[in-house]
Amino acid sequence: MYVCILLSLDLSKMSHRKFSAPRHGSLGFLPKKRSRRHRGKVKAFPKDDKSKPVHLTAFLGYKAGMTHVVREVDRPGSKVHKKEVVEAVTILETPPMIVVGIVGYIETPKGLRTFKTVWAEHLGDECKRRFYKNWYRSKKKAFTKASQKWADETGKKEIDKDFNKIKKYCTVVRVLAHTQMKLMNRRQKKAHIMEIQLNGVRRRESEGIQYVKVRVNV
Repeated sequence: MYVCILLSLDLSKMSHRKFSAPRHGSLGFLPKKRSRRHRGKVKAFPKDDKSKPVHLTAFLGYKAGMTHVVREVDRPGSKVHKKEVVEAVTILETPPMIVVGIVGYIETPKGLRTFKTVWAEHLGDECKRRFYKNWYRSKKKAFTKASQKWADETGKKEIDKDFNKIKKYCTVVRVLAHTQMKLMNRRQKKAHIMEIQLNGVRRRESEGIQYVKVRVNV
């Protein structure tokens, strides 16, 4: 037979807990569990400022290690103001990214919706690997139809028509870019792909067209 004993605790009399057993660690790092995705995600791109020139609003980098630096603190009111302190810093490796496409978005009552997507003529194997689960067993036929559009005149006219529609109707323009794994000392061959928003003057659509299939440095 099991006996349940219910105790009514008056938590208002337990103020000693905050001194003898305060909480451990920062709440800013909760929940402490394995991440659902390794690659970082842009929750919100910066707001567009038309006064600035056309620029990319994000970039992918890989953690290469850590070190420490000695810097002078510029924080009025602090005890270490105008003094040198030692701080830990992270070293990031940012090889040039390759732009392989452009995406145009239009505004709807339910939010942004993709309007047109244009891919580059040639995509590298490290980019195509991202679209396959097993690259070795696959036929490696991804994006063959998209690349054929650049070969004949009919396909080029269709691509130009898509570019003109992006210029005319789209309010948000983003480029599709992937990292170059072969430039880093890593075992991974599959590149990481992400959308990067173009901000700046209104003619960013033309700049986005020029960005397609070029290397972009950080």
